[in-house]
Amino acid sequence: MGTWQLQEAKAKLTEVIEVATKDGPQTITQRGRETAVLISIAEWKQLQATHSPTKKTLLEVLQSGPQYDLNIPPRGQHKHRKPVTF
Repeated sequence: MGTWQLQEAKAKLTEVIEVATKDGPQTITQRGRETAVLISIAEWKQLQATHSPTKKTLLEVLQSGPQYDLNIPPRGQHKHRKPVTF
């Protein structure tokens, strides 16, 4: 993996892209700190294919949550309060 200073990478962007395509990822540093990595589109697509999560519908997300046994009485079988009269 090659390392490029930001100023040099900006000046030689075409070269950085060619090297990333041929030799692999290229690290770009800014003020001596590693800041970014440039990779080829083929590597990017491979990473996306292996690490992309599957999208779930809202129903699937809700159904995959914890299951609770709720004691909800059937409709019409609970007692109503008497109406308040004034």
